[in-house]
Amino acid sequence: MKNFYLGADVSKGYSDFMLLDAKKRRIEQDFQLDDTFDGHQKLYHILSCLCDQHPDAQIYAALESTGGYENNWFDALVKFQSSLPLKTARLNPCGVHNNSKAGLERNITDRISAENVAKYLIEHPENVTYQQQDPLASLRKQWSFVKMLLKQKTQLLNQLESNLYAANPEVLAYCKNGVPNWVLSLLARFPTATKLAKAKKSSLASIPYVTEQKAKALIQSAKKSIASATDPITAQIIKATVKQIRQLIKTIEAQEKILTETCSIPEVQLLKTFPGISDISAIGLMLEIGAVERFATAKKLASFFGLHPRYKQSGDGSWGFHMSKIGRVVPRQILYMVAMVAIQCNPLITEIYLKHTEKGMKQKAALGLCMHKICRILYGMLKHNMAFDANIDRNNRKKSRKGKTTKIRKDKRRRYQSFDAKAPISGRHNKKRKERKQSQSDNIAQNGIIEASVPVSV
Repeated sequence: MKNFYLGADVSKGYSDFMLLDAKKRRIEQDFQLDDTFDGHQKLYHILSCLCDQHPDAQIYAALESTGGYENNWFDALVKFQSSLPLKTARLNPCGVHNNSKAGLERNITDRISAENVAKYLIEHPENVTYQQQDPLASLRKQWSFVKMLLKQKTQLLNQLESNLYAANPEVLAYCKNGVPNWVLSLLARFPTATKLAKAKKSSLASIPYVTEQKAKALIQSAKKSIASATDPITAQIIKATVKQIRQLIKTIEAQEKILTETCSIPEVQLLKTFPGISDISAIGLMLEIGAVERFATAKKLASFFGLHPRYKQSGDGSWGFHMSKIGRVVPRQILYMVAMVAIQCNPLITEIYLKHTEKGMKQKAALGLCMHKICRILYGMLKHNMAFDANIDRNNRKKSRKGKTTKIRKDKRRRYQSFDAKAPISGRHNKKRKERKQSQSDNIAQNGIIEASVPVSV
């Protein structure tokens, strides 16, 4: 069987293609096709001719994720699989980019990019997952739409905060943890401090969640406001921004309701058994994970989300463990909110969080640790198709601690030579060697370990 590799570099409205064989030789010169019906038909014709010339051919095709422009080509290639010996994959651009850097590629063109995609298929087959039709494609579109709306809402809230700082800064004291709905209702009627200072207490008290005492405090602070923007243009902009935000909130709620009613994945119901995960969080995580079979271990899933700890050491310098954050941003955002809720309502996560904060770990670091723990628990639930059970995790931790004994850790890198006091090392590294030697001596004394004498060369 002859293997051929088709790399595609997708641009808006067209795509460049490169065909290579298993030895990275070009089957033909690169070609470019438009993202139209005729372009897709021409690609099918080219691949069909290749299969006619080589009856035992197997074609592997791939394109990079480019924010949606690749979807039409990907769907077309998946459809071609029904009549051609073809397998199609969608690649992470980061992997292809780093692989091309390792090959010392200096120029970047569409042709070279398509060739790099094909080379990646040849050089890293273990990292490529070839896909069939995606049954969750429509749900992914809905999820992407909701994410876009949330992003727009955040942008508008940031813009509102910027305008309020100049027009009604005292109201920001009530927006430290987000902008409440009653603040939006207040700003829709009294956008600036000048208008708020002239408002009646009864008018403010008619807004939900605004008591008479709070209304009085708002009016008094508005009269002493340091606001610099009192013009009608600023007031109009704040009103328009508030209107857009409130409209977006309604749209997001409606779209999330549609998404919840449409999604009937059994894995979503399984994830919801974990206290702290809502309907939308479960759907979002499941759409980001896809099939749990894609990940061999829980560590692989944590790395995909960017939750794995990262440690850097070079020469004398070393940096502590930190969350990598090299991975999918959206699931990390979801897990952050899940961890925040789980600390309050999930006894297992609360126990882990308090255990580490009481030892002196910072709250943000402990929260990141809980995110990593939740990720591993969710992986186990999906892998074994089991609802959440806190006792399973507790028992696993007891087993891992059982039978552990204190051992002297030896640096395998120094197995051929012990540390030489005459080595021209830096003062910092010399200090580290002394600390390491002292810790080993203390360990030997505490455990009663007798070291065998080492023959000294004469």
